[in-house]
Amino acid sequence: MNITENIRMAWEGLKANKMRALLTMLGIIIGIASVIGILTIGSGLSSSVTGAMGSLGVSNITVSLQRKSSDTGRRLGNFTEEDLITNEMIEALQARYADAIAGISLSQSAGGGQAKEGHKYANVNVTGINAEYLDVNGITMLRGRNFLARDIERSRNVAIVSDRLVNNMFGGDMTKALGQEVVIYIGKEILVFNIIGVYQFEMSIYNMSSASERDTTTSVFVPVTTAKKIAGSFEGYTSFTVSAKNAVDSIAFADQIQVFLNRYYTHNENFTVQTMSMESMLDSLNTMLSTVSIGLSVIAGISLLVGGIGVMNIMLVSVTERTREIGTRKALGATNGNIRVQFVVESMIVCLIGGFIGMILGGILGYAGTALIDTGTLPTLGSITIAVGFSLGIGLFFGYYPANKAAKLDPIEALRYE
Repeated sequence: MNITENIRMAWEGLKANKMRALLTMLGIIIGIASVIGILTIGSGLSSSVTGAMGSLGVSNITVSLQRKSSDTGRRLGNFTEEDLITNEMIEALQARYADAIAGISLSQSAGGGQAKEGHKYANVNVTGINAEYLDVNGITMLRGRNFLARDIERSRNVAIVSDRLVNNMFGGDMTKALGQEVVIYIGKEILVFNIIGVYQFEMSIYNMSSASERDTTTSVFVPVTTAKKIAGSFEGYTSFTVSAKNAVDSIAFADQIQVFLNRYYTHNENFTVQTMSMESMLDSLNTMLSTVSIGLSVIAGISLLVGGIGVMNIMLVSVTERTREIGTRKALGATNGNIRVQFVVESMIVCLIGGFIGMILGGILGYAGTALIDTGTLPTLGSITIAVGFSLGIGLFFGYYPANKAAKLDPIEALRYE
């Protein structure tokens, strides 16, 4: 008997016992659906987080002060002006690696508050930046201009505001907003800035909020020197961001920057410089998410084991019910191998159909889950291949014992079975 005939007989057997076949498949359906759903959601989550972090600049390298291991009694905030990364260090770094650096982003927080005019308001954080900050951080200018060197050198009270602030304060008219003054209240301090530009606000993993669009807090960018005067901070920096050029290996370049800047901290007893590339963070994050997805899939796969045991149980029942049929086939010349293949194929057909239904159900659940995080991911070819392989493997593994038992039946005893 060829394989086609075995498949036909298996299909006829399933149609003859539809409810029993469905209950047999149930464990396989649940197991495959769980695995496919988890892998799909994991893939969608990874894509979402990678896209969100990637929008901040995959080639970006964060440079920051870090306590030395021997300095266990001090917190990072307990630094002196001598500990900070100076403008001279940053300029030396930029000159040394001019061929590798696309830009350097500097920032300084000046506090949070509200921009107000009559009944109009907007929640804001005042952040000082340099001219390269917008490009390094992928911020899009919609109207106006960026800061000029003279704005920063003279600590001018000029600002680049978000389109959300313009919507709240100027009815969404960006052209009207340019050249206007914005009054910002930070505690008891009143700050007045002249608007020179408007940027596009984009929600990211760093500024997620449940507030309404009107109440969302956005940044008002001012010259970094202006922010330092407002905050009364030192001239140096505790951290800054380097954007590497496209052809540069940012992971290796991060190590070079760390070695270069740590020459300035050889005799500093408290602090050193630490670098972290966004690319290495993405690699680590993707590895972690993949590991979690695989771990959850293994846990969900336990139901496949339960489903496989159910298949074995039903196949044993089927062998018992069809004992006389097996005896008849053997009497007509069927070999042990023919009988074994017949029942293994039937088991694999049951698991394959269950796996197919599970794939569809898991794909729907996975898509629905990823749609909640605005990614709408479908099952990958790899996860579908794994599901099909598992289904066939379970059918083969758990169907072999009942098939082998059927093949070893004595034809005379089988024909006598009532």
